[in-house]
Amino acid sequence: MSGHPLDRPVWNMLGGGQAALAVRHGSAVRIDPAYGPFAAARELSDAAQADLAAMVSRSMGALWLVEPDEWPAPRGTRVVRTAPLVQMVARSPAPDPGGDDIVPLGEADAAQMAALAHATEPGPWGTSTHRYGPFHGIRADGRLIAMAGTRMRPAPGYAEVSGVCTDPAARGRGYAGRLIRRVMAGMCAEGLTPFLHSYAGNTAAIALYRSLGFEIRREMMVTILAAD
Repeated sequence: MSGHPLDRPVWNMLGGGQAALAVRHGSAVRIDPAYGPFAAARELSDAAQADLAAMVSRSMGALWLVEPDEWPAPRGTRVVRTAPLVQMVARSPAPDPGGDDIVPLGEADAAQMAALAHATEPGPWGTSTHRYGPFHGIRADGRLIAMAGTRMRPAPGYAEVSGVCTDPAARGRGYAGRLIRRVMAGMCAEGLTPFLHSYAGNTAAIALYRSLGFEIRREMMVTILAAD
């Protein structure tokens, strides 16, 4: 299974620049559970599927596979959910908006970042997700109300915008767009091309991403596996 590195972002991130986060079992790999539930198998062979099944654990929850197509459930597992995605790439990102209200986030902000992520569900969030890469946020009265950051780096030259979320009471103020532009500016300063994933049915989010310079590269699919 070959092609463009973004076609298999999880497999390539855990076999490349983020290999230090990988937990391996034969021909299958998952990210350290503290960072999230992402996993991948080398291919669809019986052996690779068996290795993937061995990594599905009731105690650690379901595994998320992000692939061009729905991934079939290995024996001993079941598909909990599938959802179509679009993968978008920004070849000409919108410029950094500036503004002193956008601040870098770090270890001291981990609890507030987790609370915001769990309240808004921008995607899987674990106890170490905030450590993926640079995150930026906006506060009001000392409380974190919006953030965006970086997650997958599947190949040299690419970085994923992720963790974009805004407190429901603070939506409609343009925070998400400004934060994404700040994250993209940091990526571009490193010579990286920003990309992201969105649920295909989230037309409002896709419209926002287009306004920031993203274009759809291809359709993808997330398959969520759990123990049978």
